[in-house]
Amino acid sequence: LAPENTLMSFEKAVEAGSEGLETDVTVSFDGVPFLMHDRTLRRTTNIREIFPNRTDTPAAMFTWAELENLNAGAWFLSHDPFGTVGSLGTEDQLQAGNQSVCSLQTFLQLAAQTNKLVIFDLYRPPRGHPYRDTWIQRTLEVIRNESSIHSFQVLWLPSDLRTLVQEMDPELQQTSGSRLPLEELQSNHIVKLNLHYSVMSTELISEYAAVNITTNLYVISQPWLYSLAWCAGVQSVTTNAPQRLRTMNTPLFLMTPDEYNLMWILTDVVSFMLILVIFIFHWWRERGLAFSSGSKTSLDNGTYSKFRTEMSDVWSVSSVNSQGELHSALTATPNLATVTEH
Repeated sequence: LAPENTLMSFEKAVEAGSEGLETDVTVSFDGVPFLMHDRTLRRTTNIREIFPNRTDTPAAMFTWAELENLNAGAWFLSHDPFGTVGSLGTEDQLQAGNQSVCSLQTFLQLAAQTNKLVIFDLYRPPRGHPYRDTWIQRTLEVIRNESSIHSFQVLWLPSDLRTLVQEMDPELQQTSGSRLPLEELQSNHIVKLNLHYSVMSTELISEYAAVNITTNLYVISQPWLYSLAWCAGVQSVTTNAPQRLRTMNTPLFLMTPDEYNLMWILTDVVSFMLILVIFIFHWWRERGLAFSSGSKTSLDNGTYSKFRTEMSDVWSVSSVNSQGELHSALTATPNLATVTEH
């Protein structure tokens, strides 16, 4: 409903009833943390128009003043990445087209005012950047001193210098983006896991929950996948479509994990029985055909004899001479006739 990582996108998420906000943070050349997912500015800004000679320059190598000159919304209207632009009203389209790069401070202020949790990936600046070695400390400064958000509203995801971060701000909710052993998670005071939905299972979710570690899965935007996560016991999900998921009061199908497992076990048993019945039927049919393979049917002028070939059962017609002698069906004579059985 809005360009990614812009203030409008988070306002829309708040309107949709989201409990938290997720983003990606980079630090500008002059030390201002801002929101940007990609390494460069090509995809989500008009950098080709403003700085045509710097399109491949890392986003972190621009100053905040330069970043503020960029448009971060027009691409959304022209590319329509989610097929939702048509559903926006004229006012929303105008607002989306005028979005600018959002700072971390602005993002945190919105979360503080609306009492939302926040979680973000934090990218280390490239070599030659003034904040390459202090990017974590600079980000913590914004959280603690330049915004009104409470530390417990921040799910701290970066794994770098985690011990230092805990010492500087012990109220941050330590969150892991990796599926680590329980002992390591507990030693790092991890309270939440943030993982891709494909790497988790009901058993692991329950195992972590037993030691008070909750699970957030990403990116889940389809109702059926949301239903699976719901039934698996997941505590939260990251989505690009909160307006779609908020209308779901129950999963699309109502069954416990045990019922789900039972359903598939019964399906396997029924499938096995069906295959067994088909096998027995064909075996019985083949036995019946084999039993009758030596039989002969007498006619007025000859005998039908059945014999097996590599391709099919073949009936041969043999003539009887005047003395009643039977010529072999296998004798190559001009009068031998064959008919394929259907």
